Amino acid sequence: MIVISCVVAIPFYYLLVNTFKTQQETTANPLGLPSSLYLGNYISVFESTPIVQSFFNTVYVTVISIVLMLVVGSMAAFGVLIGRGRIAQLLGVVLIVAFLIPGQSTLIPLYKILSSGHLVDSLNGLIVMYMAGSIFCYILIIGYMRTIPKELFEAARIDGAGAFRIYWSVALPLIRPILATVGVFQTMWVWNDFITPNVFINSPSRQTLVLQVYSAVGQFTTNWPVFITLSVIALVPMVIFFAFTQRQIVSGLINGGLK
Repeated sequence: MIVISCVVAIPFYYLLVNTFKTQQETTANPLGLPSSLYLGNYISVFESTPIVQSFFNTVYVTVISIVLMLVVGSMAAFGVLIGRGRIAQLLGVVLIVAFLIPGQSTLIPLYKILSSGHLVDSLNGLIVMYMAGSIFCYILIIGYMRTIPKELFEAARIDGAGAFRIYWSVALPLIRPILATVGVFQTMWVWNDFITPNVFINSPSRQTLVLQVYSAVGQFTTNWPVFITLSVIALVPMVIFFAFTQRQIVSGLINGGLK
Protein backbone atom coordinates (compact mmCIF):
# COMPACT_ATOMS: atom_id res chain seq x y z
CA MET A 1 0.00 0.00 0.00
CA ILE A 2 2.90 2.37 0.69
CA VAL A 3 4.30 1.75 -2.79
CA ILE A 4 0.88 2.30 -4.39
CA SER A 5 0.38 5.47 -2.35
CA CYS A 6 3.72 6.83 -3.56
CA VAL A 7 2.74 6.17 -7.17
CA VAL A 8 -0.59 7.95 -6.67
CA ALA A 9 1.19 10.88 -4.99
CA ILE A 10 3.57 11.49 -7.94
CA PRO A 11 1.21 13.91 -9.80
CA PHE A 12 0.68 16.01 -6.66
CA TYR A 13 4.44 15.98 -5.99
CA TYR A 14 5.02 17.09 -9.58
CA LEU A 15 2.64 20.03 -9.15
CA LEU A 16 3.96 21.07 -5.75
CA VAL A 17 7.70 21.12 -6.51
CA ASN A 18 7.25 22.93 -9.83
CA THR A 19 5.48 25.84 -8.18
CA PHE A 20 8.84 26.72 -6.60
CA LYS A 21 10.78 26.63 -9.89
CA THR A 22 11.28 29.00 -12.77
CA GLN A 23 9.97 28.13 -16.22
CA GLN A 24 13.46 27.11 -17.37
CA GLU A 25 14.10 24.89 -14.35
CA THR A 26 10.71 23.22 -14.73
CA THR A 27 11.44 22.40 -18.35
CA ALA A 28 14.96 21.12 -17.62
CA ASN A 29 14.12 18.94 -14.60
CA PRO A 30 10.35 18.62 -13.95
CA LEU A 31 10.61 15.89 -11.28
CA GLY A 32 13.68 17.16 -9.45
CA LEU A 33 13.68 19.28 -6.33
CA PRO A 34 14.07 23.05 -6.86
CA SER A 35 17.60 24.42 -6.59
CA SER A 36 16.26 27.31 -4.51
CA LEU A 37 12.93 28.34 -3.02
CA TYR A 38 11.43 30.46 -5.80
CA LEU A 39 8.19 32.23 -4.79
CA GLY A 40 7.74 34.26 -7.95
CA ASN A 41 4.96 32.01 -9.25
CA TYR A 42 2.81 32.57 -6.17
CA ILE A 43 3.47 36.31 -6.21
CA SER A 44 2.54 36.46 -9.88
CA VAL A 45 -0.69 34.53 -9.29
CA PHE A 46 -1.86 36.77 -6.45
CA GLU A 47 -0.96 39.91 -8.40
CA SER A 48 -2.38 38.94 -11.80
CA THR A 49 -5.51 36.91 -10.90
CA PRO A 50 -8.47 37.53 -8.56
CA ILE A 51 -7.56 34.36 -6.65
CA VAL A 52 -8.72 35.67 -3.24
CA GLN A 53 -12.15 36.63 -4.61
CA SER A 54 -12.44 33.25 -6.33
CA PHE A 55 -11.55 31.49 -3.08
CA PHE A 56 -14.32 33.23 -1.16
CA ASN A 57 -16.73 32.60 -4.04
CA THR A 58 -15.93 28.88 -3.83
CA VAL A 59 -16.28 28.83 -0.04
CA TYR A 60 -19.64 30.61 -0.22
CA VAL A 61 -21.05 28.28 -2.87
CA THR A 62 -19.70 25.16 -1.17
CA VAL A 63 -20.90 25.93 2.36
CA ILE A 64 -24.42 27.03 1.39
CA SER A 65 -24.83 24.17 -1.09
CA ILE A 66 -23.75 21.50 1.42
CA VAL A 67 -26.06 22.83 4.14
CA LEU A 68 -29.05 22.90 1.79
CA MET A 69 -28.25 19.46 0.33
CA LEU A 70 -28.04 17.88 3.79
CA VAL A 71 -31.27 19.51 4.95
CA VAL A 72 -33.25 18.63 1.81
CA GLY A 73 -31.76 15.13 1.54
CA SER A 74 -32.36 14.23 5.19
CA MET A 75 -35.91 15.63 5.21
CA ALA A 76 -36.74 13.73 2.01
CA ALA A 77 -35.33 10.51 3.45
CA PHE A 78 -37.30 10.95 6.66
CA GLY A 79 -40.51 11.76 4.77
CA VAL A 80 -40.22 8.73 2.48
CA LEU A 81 -39.30 6.46 5.40
CA ILE A 82 -42.24 7.33 7.62
CA GLY A 83 -44.67 7.77 4.73
CA ARG A 84 -47.17 4.93 4.64
CA GLY A 85 -48.87 5.68 1.34
CA ARG A 86 -47.99 4.86 -2.22
CA ILE A 87 -47.14 8.49 -2.93
CA ALA A 88 -44.14 8.35 -0.59
CA GLN A 89 -42.90 5.12 -2.14
CA LEU A 90 -43.42 6.49 -5.67
CA LEU A 91 -41.48 9.60 -4.73
CA GLY A 92 -38.58 7.44 -3.57
CA VAL A 93 -38.52 5.61 -6.91
CA VAL A 94 -38.65 8.91 -8.84
CA LEU A 95 -35.68 10.26 -6.87
CA ILE A 96 -33.60 7.17 -7.62
CA VAL A 97 -34.48 7.30 -11.34
CA ALA A 98 -33.58 11.00 -11.41
CA PHE A 99 -30.21 10.18 -9.86
CA LEU A 100 -29.43 7.86 -12.79
CA ILE A 101 -29.81 10.64 -15.38
CA PRO A 102 -26.41 12.23 -16.24
CA GLY A 103 -26.37 15.91 -15.35
CA GLN A 104 -24.53 16.79 -18.57
CA SER A 105 -27.53 15.66 -20.64
CA THR A 106 -29.77 18.26 -18.98
CA LEU A 107 -27.48 21.31 -19.21
CA ILE A 108 -29.39 23.01 -22.06
CA PRO A 109 -32.87 22.89 -20.42
CA LEU A 110 -31.31 23.78 -17.06
CA TYR A 111 -29.62 26.80 -18.63
CA LYS A 112 -32.96 27.96 -20.04
CA ILE A 113 -34.67 27.51 -16.67
CA LEU A 114 -31.98 29.45 -14.78
CA SER A 115 -31.93 32.12 -17.49
CA SER A 116 -35.67 32.68 -17.10
CA GLY A 117 -35.13 33.07 -13.35
CA HIS A 118 -32.20 35.49 -13.85
CA LEU A 119 -29.85 33.08 -12.10
CA VAL A 120 -27.27 32.66 -14.88
CA ASP A 121 -23.89 34.21 -14.01
CA SER A 122 -24.87 34.18 -10.34
CA LEU A 123 -23.38 32.36 -7.35
CA ASN A 124 -26.89 31.74 -6.08
CA GLY A 125 -27.68 30.11 -9.41
CA LEU A 126 -24.77 27.72 -8.85
CA ILE A 127 -26.19 26.87 -5.43
CA VAL A 128 -29.54 26.07 -7.03
CA MET A 129 -27.76 23.76 -9.48
CA TYR A 130 -25.81 21.99 -6.76
CA MET A 131 -28.97 21.36 -4.75
CA ALA A 132 -29.65 18.54 -7.22
CA GLY A 133 -26.99 16.72 -5.21
CA SER A 134 -29.65 16.32 -2.52
CA ILE A 135 -30.66 13.12 -4.34
CA PHE A 136 -27.27 11.56 -3.57
CA CYS A 137 -27.65 12.65 0.06
CA TYR A 138 -31.13 11.13 0.14
CA ILE A 139 -29.95 7.74 -1.14
CA LEU A 140 -27.22 7.38 1.50
CA ILE A 141 -29.24 8.85 4.35
CA ILE A 142 -32.34 6.73 3.82
CA GLY A 143 -30.20 3.59 3.87
CA TYR A 144 -28.81 4.70 7.21
CA MET A 145 -32.22 5.69 8.55
CA ARG A 146 -33.63 2.22 7.84
CA THR A 147 -31.28 0.86 10.53
CA ILE A 148 -32.93 3.05 13.18
CA PRO A 149 -35.74 1.24 15.07
CA LYS A 150 -39.10 2.70 14.07
CA GLU A 151 -40.25 2.26 17.66
CA LEU A 152 -38.33 5.45 18.49
CA PHE A 153 -40.43 7.43 16.02
CA GLU A 154 -43.62 5.77 17.24
CA ALA A 155 -42.79 6.56 20.87
CA ALA A 156 -42.24 10.21 19.99
CA ARG A 157 -45.54 10.27 18.10
CA ILE A 158 -47.36 8.82 21.12
CA ASP A 159 -45.82 11.56 23.28
CA GLY A 160 -47.49 14.10 20.99
CA ALA A 161 -44.58 15.07 18.75
CA GLY A 162 -45.39 16.10 15.21
CA ALA A 163 -43.52 15.02 12.09
CA PHE A 164 -41.06 17.91 12.14
CA ARG A 165 -40.41 17.53 15.88
CA ILE A 166 -39.65 13.83 15.39
CA TYR A 167 -37.31 14.67 12.53
CA TRP A 168 -35.52 17.43 14.45
CA SER A 169 -35.33 15.90 17.93
CA VAL A 170 -35.15 12.15 17.22
CA ALA A 171 -34.00 11.39 13.67
CA LEU A 172 -31.49 14.19 13.12
CA PRO A 173 -29.29 13.48 16.19
CA LEU A 174 -29.18 9.78 15.29
CA ILE A 175 -28.03 10.32 11.70
CA ARG A 176 -25.18 12.72 12.42
CA PRO A 177 -22.50 10.19 11.37
CA ILE A 178 -23.98 9.70 7.90
CA LEU A 179 -24.59 13.46 7.57
CA ALA A 180 -20.87 14.02 8.18
CA THR A 181 -19.97 11.33 5.64
CA VAL A 182 -22.26 12.71 2.95
CA GLY A 183 -21.09 16.24 3.72
CA VAL A 184 -17.46 15.24 3.06
CA PHE A 185 -18.33 13.59 -0.26
CA GLN A 186 -20.41 16.51 -1.48
CA THR A 187 -17.90 19.13 -0.33
CA MET A 188 -15.17 17.56 -2.45
CA TRP A 189 -17.56 17.38 -5.42
CA VAL A 190 -18.73 21.00 -5.24
CA TRP A 191 -15.25 22.39 -4.57
CA ASN A 192 -13.66 20.55 -7.51
CA ASP A 193 -16.55 20.80 -9.97
CA PHE A 194 -15.66 22.43 -13.27
CA ILE A 195 -18.45 21.90 -15.78
CA THR A 196 -21.25 23.63 -13.84
CA PRO A 197 -19.48 26.95 -13.12
CA ASN A 198 -17.91 26.87 -16.59
CA VAL A 199 -21.38 26.77 -18.19
CA PHE A 200 -23.27 29.10 -15.85
CA ILE A 201 -20.64 31.67 -14.80
CA ASN A 202 -19.34 34.34 -17.17
CA SER A 203 -18.09 37.24 -15.03
CA PRO A 204 -14.47 37.05 -13.78
CA SER A 205 -15.56 38.40 -10.38
CA ARG A 206 -17.86 35.40 -9.86
CA GLN A 207 -15.49 32.67 -10.95
CA THR A 208 -14.59 29.77 -8.68
CA LEU A 209 -11.07 28.47 -8.04
CA VAL A 210 -11.36 25.75 -10.67
CA LEU A 211 -12.26 28.34 -13.31
CA GLN A 212 -9.22 30.38 -12.29
CA VAL A 213 -7.06 27.33 -12.98
CA TYR A 214 -8.65 26.98 -16.41
CA SER A 215 -8.05 30.67 -17.16
CA ALA A 216 -4.30 29.91 -17.44
CA VAL A 217 -5.00 27.69 -20.47
CA GLY A 218 -4.93 29.76 -23.66
CA GLN A 219 -6.02 28.86 -27.16
CA PHE A 220 -2.49 28.45 -28.46
CA THR A 221 -0.26 28.54 -25.37
CA THR A 222 -0.50 27.63 -21.70
CA ASN A 223 1.12 29.58 -18.90
CA TRP A 224 2.41 26.48 -17.11
CA PRO A 225 3.84 28.13 -13.97
CA VAL A 226 0.56 29.96 -13.35
CA PHE A 227 -1.47 26.87 -14.24
CA ILE A 228 0.47 24.63 -11.84
CA THR A 229 0.46 27.21 -9.03
CA LEU A 230 -3.29 27.79 -9.35
CA SER A 231 -3.83 24.02 -9.34
CA VAL A 232 -1.95 23.66 -6.06
CA ILE A 233 -3.83 26.57 -4.46
CA ALA A 234 -7.13 24.94 -5.48
CA LEU A 235 -6.07 21.48 -4.25
CA VAL A 236 -4.48 22.30 -0.89
CA PRO A 237 -7.73 23.25 0.93
CA MET A 238 -9.35 19.96 -0.11
CA VAL A 239 -6.29 17.92 0.90
CA ILE A 240 -6.36 19.53 4.36
CA PHE A 241 -10.14 19.12 4.59
CA PHE A 242 -9.96 15.42 3.67
CA ALA A 243 -7.09 14.79 6.09
CA PHE A 244 -9.21 16.06 8.98
CA THR A 245 -12.49 14.45 7.91
CA GLN A 246 -11.48 11.08 6.44
CA ARG A 247 -12.47 9.32 9.67
CA GLN A 248 -16.01 10.60 9.25
CA ILE A 249 -16.34 8.71 5.97
CA VAL A 250 -15.42 5.36 7.50
CA SER A 251 -17.20 5.85 10.83
CA GLY A 252 -20.42 7.07 9.20
CA LEU A 253 -20.69 4.10 6.85
CA ILE A 254 -19.63 1.52 9.46
CA ASN A 255 -21.97 2.85 12.13
CA GLY A 256 -24.85 2.45 9.71
CA GLY A 257 -23.99 -1.20 9.25
CA LEU A 258 -23.57 -1.93 12.97
CA LYS A 259 -26.70 -0.26 14.37
